[in-house]
Amino acid sequence: MKYTEDHEWLSLDGDVVTVGITDHAQEQLGDIVFIELPEVGTQVSKGDEIVVIESVKAASDITAPLDGEIVEVNEAIVENPASVNEDAEGSAWFFKVKVEGTAQLDDYLDEDAYKDLIG
Repeated sequence: MKYTEDHEWLSLDGDVVTVGITDHAQEQLGDIVFIELPEVGTQVSKGDEIVVIESVKAASDITAPLDGEIVEVNEAIVENPASVNEDAEGSAWFFKVKVEGTAQLDDYLDEDAYKDLIG
């Protein structure tokens, strides 16, 4: 697992990276009430705003952490956004992106560095 400074987690399986938000992020957001995910087949570039999350506290965006193509989205969290509050780092992942080369992951934090970040 790798982590972004924007509180996303990344899990690599072959050339596909699963992306979600961390437990820390969902705690900060509070009760999540709405999620809008990108379309499968969308080409994304690192930094593109591709997900909208609304909670009782705030609205937030998730940016693409990597360049690639969206190959799957988790429709279950669109239908039940509160599931992110229950299992943010497990079944409540957001999307999967197929990447060309995994070197992009080298820019991100390992678990220990992420724990240091959130203190």
